[in-house]
Amino acid sequence: MAESSCRVVITGLGAVTPIGNTVADYWTGLSQGTNGVAPITLFDASQHACRFAAEVKHFDPSGFLDPKEAKRWDRFSQFGVVAAKQALAHSGLEITDANRQRVGVIIGAGVGGLLTMETQAHVLNAKGPGRVSPFTVPMMIPNMASGLAAIALGAQGPSSAVATACAAGSNAIGDAFRLIQHGYADAMVCGGAEGAITPLGVAGFASAKALSFRNDDPATASRPFDAERDGFVIGEGAGILVLESLESAQARGAEILGEIVGYGMTCDAHHITSPIPGGIGGARAMALALQDGRLNPEDVDYVNAHGTSTQANDSNETAAIKTALGARAHHIAVSSTKSMTGHLLGGSGGIEAVACTLAIRHGLIPPTINYQNPDPACDLDVVPNRAREQTIDCALSNSFGFGGHNVCLAFRRFV
Repeated sequence: MAESSCRVVITGLGAVTPIGNTVADYWTGLSQGTNGVAPITLFDASQHACRFAAEVKHFDPSGFLDPKEAKRWDRFSQFGVVAAKQALAHSGLEITDANRQRVGVIIGAGVGGLLTMETQAHVLNAKGPGRVSPFTVPMMIPNMASGLAAIALGAQGPSSAVATACAAGSNAIGDAFRLIQHGYADAMVCGGAEGAITPLGVAGFASAKALSFRNDDPATASRPFDAERDGFVIGEGAGILVLESLESAQARGAEILGEIVGYGMTCDAHHITSPIPGGIGGARAMALALQDGRLNPEDVDYVNAHGTSTQANDSNETAAIKTALGARAHHIAVSSTKSMTGHLLGGSGGIEAVACTLAIRHGLIPPTINYQNPDPACDLDVVPNRAREQTIDCALSNSFGFGGHNVCLAFRRFV
């Protein structure tokens, strides 16, 4: 095991999202400002206070998963494994007996197998304990996307799962970055997955007053930083990256898509759901990511904001960005791709890391759609409504979760 740190690069991407079930389709959706929000079809939501979500459309895992096996997996695990297989194929990394103990998997989930838990609870109540599926526990536990991906890929290196709510996907990527950086693995398959658009999931967030209730116009419900925002839109899907040590990637002649250089995480230690006033915890996470990456505020060209479309998050994140980046904050593009994808909870950090990598690679900043009414408390350049061509050498990605978890990842163009 190496004691000194090494450079960590991105060699593969995978995405299953409300605006595209491949990386190419996802990027097209982001570039075009595609709205992924619509009335709920996964269950009858007619009695719910919120009746819309950002569902994954036309999801067919049959090209990646054995249909019989897939029936024994919760929806979030299916998303995670499909995205992981996409990412590994994209990377060109072959996992063999010679290297499998040096390749690991970390996939975060904020909720995990809620659909399974909810379905089997109904079975228990209606039919008794003897009718509960023997796959209930393996299907619902939040580490199973990581476990199933490792099994599917044959990866025997470090494997874990992160459950830091909406920061889980970013924590998973950051933890994988550290494992490679300090020599515990040569490559990691990492990111986040979620499939919590269920009756209980939607009702629970609605009761907490966290969701938008714009049922008359769901397409404009996710409106981060807009003065008339009224809550987030729940989404689902997965985003996965393949990270490698620079030495490993170069040795096999891999195409390098970008580099991760910084990882900061903090805790507000303030409230179970609300961020600490002024975004102090988020600002510290950003400052730590910059420090870790040996970056200055002047180096940052783009921030992919957590940007949930809730009153408290967006104003506090704006304050956090100002604190961390100082005068530079007003000269940086800050957009929320959740305006298009909704909020994938633990999956958000994964798809947003994919978005940052592609934004750097293509020189295009995804927009914040549905932005109509400026909010004086959110007075940054939010790239309203249309994508913007711009050279990006460095991007930050913010993820903040219930419980006060704050994560910032720093990405750079590979040179």
